[in-house]
Amino acid sequence: MDRLIRALISLFHRIGSPAAWLILGAGTLCVAQPKPAAPAAAPDVLVLSNGDTLHGKFVSEVAGKVTFHNDSLGDVTLTWDKIKELHTAQKFAVLSNTVKLRGRRVGNQIPVGTVDMTDQAVTVHTENAAPVAPVPVKNTQYVVDEATLDKQAFHEPSFFTGWNGSATAGATIVSATQDQYTFSGGMSMARVVPSVGWLDRRNRTAADFSGSFGKITEPGTPTEKTAIFHAGAERDEYFSARFFALAQTAFDHNFGQSLALQSAFGGGIGWTVLKSPKHELDVKGTIQYESQQFLTTPGSAPTPNQNLIGSTFSASYAAHLKLFTLSQSVAYIPAYNTPRAYSANETDTLTFPAYKNFSFSIGTLDSYLNDPPLTTPRTKPNSFQFTMGLTYAIKSKY
Repeated sequence: MDRLIRALISLFHRIGSPAAWLILGAGTLCVAQPKPAAPAAAPDVLVLSNGDTLHGKFVSEVAGKVTFHNDSLGDVTLTWDKIKELHTAQKFAVLSNTVKLRGRRVGNQIPVGTVDMTDQAVTVHTENAAPVAPVPVKNTQYVVDEATLDKQAFHEPSFFTGWNGSATAGATIVSATQDQYTFSGGMSMARVVPSVGWLDRRNRTAADFSGSFGKITEPGTPTEKTAIFHAGAERDEYFSARFFALAQTAFDHNFGQSLALQSAFGGGIGWTVLKSPKHELDVKGTIQYESQQFLTTPGSAPTPNQNLIGSTFSASYAAHLKLFTLSQSVAYIPAYNTPRAYSANETDTLTFPAYKNFSFSIGTLDSYLNDPPLTTPRTKPNSFQFTMGLTYAIKSKY
């Protein structure tokens, strides 16, 4: 465009006609004049029960709590009974608690459009659709923007997004006649699709690792060692709101039980017995292949490795309370081809919020192996571990 204008200037300079210069000026104005800016979107309007009116942007409504953004006040959260009227210029999806929502079929069941709330009833003004009957606010569980609905209901995040979890680390170091150190830590990650509570789950992927390693050394005495490690992964595919099929694997090492490696691979079904914003309880059962490999202790006869066919029957519970978060899991692992080779474990963790994403955690890990190898001194079948550490919460922005 600049080259064209410079060429015209050169041409009209040669002509030298005043009329030509007028034509050039008019053309330059037409070319250089910027396009008018798009009109700003009309603000949403919230009228409080006392008559006060707020202009800004309606954010969402979750379980009766309405969030509205005002430039002066920031995000304001109110219950429906404190609101007289609400009018939005943008499109939102209104989810009623009378409709059961599952998977991508959700799009045909949820009305989407501009929203008006008057007389404690929400009306959705849809385009190219039959009028939607007003929904009483007591039945309105969620109101979310159209973009969020589209992302959560119709799209699958990439494998590397949507992960939430925590990482924990702790240490003990003693230097005296005896030198002692112990390091413990772990990481637990989970990815749930969709990542919002107002849609039923389609799948869930979880992975975790925990470990504790320590040594006690003293001149002239044998070194004492502790080492306990666990790693596991699980994939759940939901075929209803509470029932799911699962595949899982687990790897365990426990020096105190002379267990070099116990690995398990299996699949089964699970049931979410209890599900709420604060509490969740899952029970699971699998059929699996399990391999046990044992350490050889000096002075003891080698213990043959075992290949087992068994199951894992487990329950996991999580409580997200105001002062702390409690996580519990218990598992019983029978072996059908070698009944004496059963095992069991229990994990309990309490996490207390400290500062932003940091928290303080304490936990226990109790594992029982019914057939440890015969050693001198005798290997105890039970192993108990108590840990304390600093935990950092990992939160996805998806």
